[in-house]
Amino acid sequence: MGALKILPGNIANMIAAGEVVQRPASVVKELMENAVDAGATSVTVAVTDAGRTLIQVIDNGSGMSPDDALLCFERHATSKIATAEDLEKILTYGFRGEALASIAAVAEVTLKTRRPKDEVGTQVRITSFNHIETSQVAAPVGSNFAVRNLFYNTPARRKFLKSDNVELKHIVEEFSRIALTRPDIAFSLSHNGRDLYVLKPAKSLKFRAQDLLGANVVGELVDIEAQTSLVRITGFVGRPDTAKKTLGNQFFFVNGRYFRSPYLHKAVMKAYEDFIPEGFTPSYFLYLDVDPHSVDVNIHPTKTEIKFEDDSLVFQVLYASIKETLGKHAFGASIDFNTEGAVQMPVLGPNFDQYHPTTSPAVDFDPNYNPFESSGPAPSFDFPQQTEADRQAERNGGSGYGGGGILPKTQNYGKLFEESVLPSTRLLLIQDKFILTPVKSGVMVIRVRRAQERILYDRFLRAMNAEHHVTQTALFPVQVQVGVENRLLFDANAELLQRLGFDITPFGTDTIVVSGVPEGYSCEAGKIETMVYDLLLILSDSSKSLKEMMDSSTALKFAKLGASTGRNIGSTQEAQALVDALLNCENAEFTPSGQRILSILTLDELEKRF
Repeated sequence: MGALKILPGNIANMIAAGEVVQRPASVVKELMENAVDAGATSVTVAVTDAGRTLIQVIDNGSGMSPDDALLCFERHATSKIATAEDLEKILTYGFRGEALASIAAVAEVTLKTRRPKDEVGTQVRITSFNHIETSQVAAPVGSNFAVRNLFYNTPARRKFLKSDNVELKHIVEEFSRIALTRPDIAFSLSHNGRDLYVLKPAKSLKFRAQDLLGANVVGELVDIEAQTSLVRITGFVGRPDTAKKTLGNQFFFVNGRYFRSPYLHKAVMKAYEDFIPEGFTPSYFLYLDVDPHSVDVNIHPTKTEIKFEDDSLVFQVLYASIKETLGKHAFGASIDFNTEGAVQMPVLGPNFDQYHPTTSPAVDFDPNYNPFESSGPAPSFDFPQQTEADRQAERNGGSGYGGGGILPKTQNYGKLFEESVLPSTRLLLIQDKFILTPVKSGVMVIRVRRAQERILYDRFLRAMNAEHHVTQTALFPVQVQVGVENRLLFDANAELLQRLGFDITPFGTDTIVVSGVPEGYSCEAGKIETMVYDLLLILSDSSKSLKEMMDSSTALKFAKLGASTGRNIGSTQEAQALVDALLNCENAEFTPSGQRILSILTLDELEKRF
């Protein structure tokens, strides 16, 4: 007997489920795509416990017959492909018939469905891919899928799910991607009975983006449109001045399907390279329409990766289109050769002076004026009289007035410089970048930002080990709209942020209110908004290292953020406090990343310079 054997159907389905159903968001994606393909004009998504307990998707689409309601759970059951040629012109979402079979293999599924022409609906219950029952029920037109206890029969898969906030964030991402392709459909999403989105049909994609992401995001976008024989590009790109360090609101769609493409992302970044700082990313919503025969959407089980027939040409068209759009909106240098409506400048002929003679303006001046002569009495200057002692001091190297070059206090010279603003004799602050202070062997030079980074790092590391950080309260709380996905990220890290000294509270479903920041951070409204987006970059980093390494890495990121956005040193007293705090650190010489903080210029080095 040979070693080869055919896998049983239940095991094959479990393998397929591992490819298609990676987390609750995968189920939401597949069921929403099926609802859109069914011609629904309203799709409702309700999840409980971030999809662990329940994922329910209800639509008012075409529904299914009793036979199809049972057959749809069979592997590769599809109504969208009949011949091999159909694979080359796919314009729908799900088409291979793997989604429902994969979901049924790892969850308990109940389907209620009815077609418009049927008087009663059909209910099908499936558990572990085993058909339990089919019955007739009262049901509205469309389909109602209820997926319960996801991964209940694969404990290892369930164990590796993230926290509810993280899993819900992924669900929101999938929901948003589909909602952005069909503004004509009403979508809603709720979690544990609380509405996150209620989207009515929109007039256009821009109105849908506004309803989904907020008016502030849409206000940062400009329209893009380009038509070539290869691809038609429409959508929106962000203004360069609104680019952020965090990734967010970057979307590619081809023929109405969301896809990822690091290669085309490079085309976008290349078009922006002269407009935004390094490390920043603009927002973009780019819709590509191509001939279905020139794109392969079947190279990945989740259909989020595609292959164009000629990727390099699409790259060039996309790059040129974005570059042109940025130029049209005066974000870059451009030359306008259109002279229609412009003011016509006169052209002077060779005989212009003959008919319009020019004369030089007359100059009136007094040749006998002497600026050094004055008709009035000469001004008098009351200099202090030089005494014999002053003359002796002058011969010994002094100025000859008041001894040692300092005027007597009777002349009120010292009033020009109040004592409070005289520089410290022990410490000197240079352009808010360096602090110089004398030491026994010479002069110690301290780099201010690096010193702040070391001080904040030590404070944050202590705070992450249960020592609460000191919070400085902002004069006015600052509201920042971050979107539903990022709001969930703040919710998931609320305890950590509070321990570090951040006073951040949720406001609505997509906004946070910053009432306080850690000591050393800036409380200015503009800097707080920048800090929030930098925080998102830190919190979205899903490190899986050991706790000690993870704490150290997180503390370093927060320290760098505080040093880069912190307030400037305004006085020598603050500079002295910074020096004292630095010298109390365990390692005052280097930053956590190994950069030198301070250096000492010895007396020998100073003497060599003179």
